[in-house]
Amino acid sequence: MVAEVHYLLTGHTGFKGAWLTLMLTQQGHTVSGLALEPVPGSLYERARCSELLLHDLRVDIRDGPATQQAVAGVEPDVVMHLAAQPLVRESYKDPRYTYETNTLGTLNVLLAVESTPRVKAQVIITTDKVYRNINQIWGYRESDPLGGVDPYSASKAAADLITQSWMTASGSSVPTAIARAGNVIGGGDVCADRLMVDLVAAFSAGRPVRIRNPESVRPWQHVLDCLYGYVQLTGSLLGGDSSGEAYNFGPGTDSFVQVGAVATAVASLWGGGALVEVDTGAHVLEAALLALDSRKAELQLGWRSRITFHTALAWTVAWEKQVRQGGDARAVSLAQINKFAQLDPGGRP
Repeated sequence: MVAEVHYLLTGHTGFKGAWLTLMLTQQGHTVSGLALEPVPGSLYERARCSELLLHDLRVDIRDGPATQQAVAGVEPDVVMHLAAQPLVRESYKDPRYTYETNTLGTLNVLLAVESTPRVKAQVIITTDKVYRNINQIWGYRESDPLGGVDPYSASKAAADLITQSWMTASGSSVPTAIARAGNVIGGGDVCADRLMVDLVAAFSAGRPVRIRNPESVRPWQHVLDCLYGYVQLTGSLLGGDSSGEAYNFGPGTDSFVQVGAVATAVASLWGGGALVEVDTGAHVLEAALLALDSRKAELQLGWRSRITFHTALAWTVAWEKQVRQGGDARAVSLAQINKFAQLDPGGRP
């Protein structure tokens, strides 16, 4: 039986944060959260995640003193830092907010943790977009150069470098690691400018969806696979390993699929004559190809992707249909979490 751990999640009102709250509490852990207000209609609200939390705090991580006071007041065993401005196109609209949240905010969390003696480990979540993307056809490894053209990618690369410097040169006594993951999908996402969100919104309203960059390739991963990696990394830190390291958590190569193919597959799963159209208008620059090599996490942590590409799409569509037909969002989510726990790394029960 896993020993109970008190987790503090920054960004717990977001999509990943809500799923992680449900996963950790289902495992018997105590969870507290520090974040901005949730987006209306979010999974956090629909699954009533606030009822599961020991502390549910509204703090802007750009505010260093407020962040430090909040972490010190919660006194968690583990901090998982997920809070971020997570969208490429939004980063072009408001680069200052993006840089301040993703870079200064990360530094504020690191400083707050360092001044809270009870914390035994922390995981800083960045992204696959921290890598200097040259559209290579093989996955990026943790040792590859970092970079970023758009403000979001650059800000997350900077946050990653800040954390690397912190782990190497600050003299911190708190075991710290970095987790990098890519596009995640799953039921309950409401964040604008994400493909699955746009698909579900259009198909549920009975209208065609318009997609940009249909030939762009992404590594599509179910959110539970990604979060399971974060939890395994935390366990490794608490066991005395993995501190000072960065780890990729990405799906297998069968999940490296073009945006257009994903849209077509989801339309088929949704049924009812769902249609996909291509938006040929001008758009801001986004990566055409981005994939991760996750062998380090596989070899050192024993992590494996459990949910195949087609299963990830099917689970996402099933969640949305069940909840839209009156199903309880928390119950549907917990059912998928329990089902996930029973899968082996090959995606079989």
